Amino acid sequence: MRHTWGLGGEREAVPGEANQLAGFQEKRRLVLTAGNFAASDIFDANDQAHDGRTQFMNWSLLTHGAWDFAADARGYSWGAALEYYHDDWVLRAGRFMQPRESNGLQLDRSIFRRHGDQVELERNYELGGQPGRWRVLAFRNVARMGRFQDAIDWGRANQTAPAMDAVRTQHSKQGWGLSLEQALTPQVGLFARWSRSDGRSEAYAFAEIDQSFSVGATLGGALWGRDADALGLAYARNGLSGAHREYLALGGHGFFVGDGRLSYRPEQIFETYYRWSLPSVRGVDSAVSLGWQHIRNPAYNADRGPVNVYTARFHAEF
Repeated sequence: MRHTWGLGGEREAVPGEANQLAGFQEKRRLVLTAGNFAASDIFDANDQAHDGRTQFMNWSLLTHGAWDFAADARGYSWGAALEYYHDDWVLRAGRFMQPRESNGLQLDRSIFRRHGDQVELERNYELGGQPGRWRVLAFRNVARMGRFQDAIDWGRANQTAPAMDAVRTQHSKQGWGLSLEQALTPQVGLFARWSRSDGRSEAYAFAEIDQSFSVGATLGGALWGRDADALGLAYARNGLSGAHREYLALGGHGFFVGDGRLSYRPEQIFETYYRWSLPSVRGVDSAVSLGWQHIRNPAYNADRGPVNVYTARFHAEF
């Protein structure tokens, strides 16, 4: 469910796209969105690195890598977000259900006791006649989580590897993210993100990343005579907190990372894709994307990799 209250100001055109109907809206408005959807549909909606169907695929390029946003194992949750638009400024806040357990499919319906909250401030501007945007995000999760130091202490007391399921109690987890996107020309755009969590608690719903920095560029196909094509290039560097490193080095496991020991190095990812548009058939627009990811120190382990991931995607919409 989405409802918009117009508050005046200039009117602007809204293109039709996923989660949005085409039309016109006032630049000053209040928008409420509630139901079953992804928090990342509303927050950190970077135009260049946000949609894994048509843009970059690595999770640390879809949104802030360290933003452990509330979601089930498929990336969705029940919740609500309220946005206030005032000309070039936007303030938004939202609350969503956490999964019942780390990376679980079932959601915890006690949304007033265990939840994921986020607040974001956005500013739109022009630089050299080209549009730009920055965002600042803060988040706080409350759930029945394990803390790395507690698991380490438990493992030492029991002379075994640390185990997160032995120390889970209700805790909070905080973090922040900065996001920037800037067009250089109508066909060339840059983006960058920087995010951190407090690094004390386990990854609960998104990725095992405590700190992340990413930067990239997208080029429109009009530069080489293919108006609907696109080329993307990006780099991401992800890291772990000291307690998280020690937990893994002692044999602890997360829901993605952990193989009994750890020769720690930050994970580094280079990703590129080319999206080739196909002729429209009876109103159906489609494209084929070919991609490549080169990952150094996968899962933060210098003893592994590098890994090359090749992808092919077909996307159609009507």
